Amino acid sequence: MMHEAPVLVFGIVLTSLVSEDGATFAAAALAASGTLDVRFAFLGAFAGLWLGDFGVYFAARLATSAVRKEGRLSHWFAKHRSTVVVSKDRQTLTLAISRFFPGTRLPAYINAGVRRMGVITFASITAISAVLWILLIFAFFRIAPARAELAKGKFAMFGACVLAIAVLFYAWKMWSAAPREKLEILLERIRRWEFWPAWLFYAPVAFFCAWLSVRYRGISLPTIANLNQKNGGIIGESKIEILRELAEVAHEAIAEAHVIPEGSFEVRLAVAAEIQRRTGFGFPLVLKPDTAQRGAGFRKIEAQQQLEEYLRAVKTPIVMQRYVLGPREAGIFYYRFPNEASGHILGITRKRFPHVVGDSISTIRELIESDSRARIIAKTYVARFGASARRIPAAGEKIRLVEAGNHCQGCIFEDGQDLYSRELLAAMDVICKKLPGFYIGRFDIRYGSDEELRQGKNFTIIELNGAASEATDIYDAKNSLFRAYAKLYRQWQLVYAIGSANRAAGIKPASAWSVWRDWQAFAGEASEYPIAD
Repeated sequence: MMHEAPVLVFGIVLTSLVSEDGATFAAAALAASGTLDVRFAFLGAFAGLWLGDFGVYFAARLATSAVRKEGRLSHWFAKHRSTVVVSKDRQTLTLAISRFFPGTRLPAYINAGVRRMGVITFASITAISAVLWILLIFAFFRIAPARAELAKGKFAMFGACVLAIAVLFYAWKMWSAAPREKLEILLERIRRWEFWPAWLFYAPVAFFCAWLSVRYRGISLPTIANLNQKNGGIIGESKIEILRELAEVAHEAIAEAHVIPEGSFEVRLAVAAEIQRRTGFGFPLVLKPDTAQRGAGFRKIEAQQQLEEYLRAVKTPIVMQRYVLGPREAGIFYYRFPNEASGHILGITRKRFPHVVGDSISTIRELIESDSRARIIAKTYVARFGASARRIPAAGEKIRLVEAGNHCQGCIFEDGQDLYSRELLAAMDVICKKLPGFYIGRFDIRYGSDEELRQGKNFTIIELNGAASEATDIYDAKNSLFRAYAKLYRQWQLVYAIGSANRAAGIKPASAWSVWRDWQAFAGEASEYPIAD
């Protein structure tokens, strides 16, 4: 037993760095059970408590010295001094009794250090209070199980468990910050399914679609869910063609857009300049690939240099679009069967654009990494800022983290069902029924106020996505995974059912092979797109 005593004593001292009371209870339990000699247990508990007391005391003294040398810290300390400093007359009494009243110990020790109480005085008071506290705990453990051998065994187990947990916790806290933070973020991503990787989250959706392909007897039926979009809006559809068609039927509700075709840099630059001259487009404006998904390649262009850099980076056709301030954005998922007179809204998503606020001390990267949500996808946000992620914003400066209203780009999605109204549905019906062959998809819109949107007024469509789009309100953090999959299943069931109805009308679906080729072509192009804003 004696050869184990040093290890147990060291464990008690180490445990006190995590929890002084936990260490004292563990020492008392080990002593009461006979696992550790009471003298060694007492010594370990006392050493842990006293060393911890001195650690706080001297840290406060050193901090006070630093405060006097640092103007900014001095100003902060002067502002908050009253929260840690008690009157001098009560200082000694407060320190003496703080050991026995939870929540008062740390402020009392900080106060002693700040007020520069004498070391001998501090040592004497804390030593006496520590001895009394330990005697009280040890007496309780000695009296309570005095007649119960079984209880002694349980106390031994209790003490060992407390020590083991405390040592593990201490090792965790002492571990290098970087890998510890990575593990914490990984665990948070696992807990919050909205941040799961696409291959994992969509695996059950693939099974849904496989079942629906059997049920409706056609694997490629989604390619004819919308007859006015290539592949029904599954892959390869042209954004500019959709926007042009929308402009013909609802010009006042569309964010004006034009295409910059493929060609040499000089030719494309001239085309961009001509579009700006003809339309009056100034900066900021939006550039995005004509064929893209999930916000890939979306950029808000603030200056001519950025425009030229984008034209050099993206070789495929580019959509140049008027930037719509909003300031609010929503996604409205609409569907209508070919034989129906009016449609339905499956879901509405409020889109919130996260930001961090400068403090004149932290860099943009540090602000992102200290935000409880942003840190989960910090890599996405930080990459967007490039070298400017090292900039230190002024106090109160708001830094918007994302421009594209896409969840995978970092936009926050919330259930916007409260925006639904018959007037809004009627306004969507008017537009959609003028689009021959359009039956299902999501409108991304920006608008000024919730009330106007409910009235079906004063909103601007910035994009219309087809059968592969989602009712993105599923990504609301309050949503359960079960509810999210239930809505996704309902959505894809609608896609297959509409495709089946169009097939019954004589429309032939695209072949699975041609869809696969279009997907490969898009994947090749998307790999060269710049990081989205």
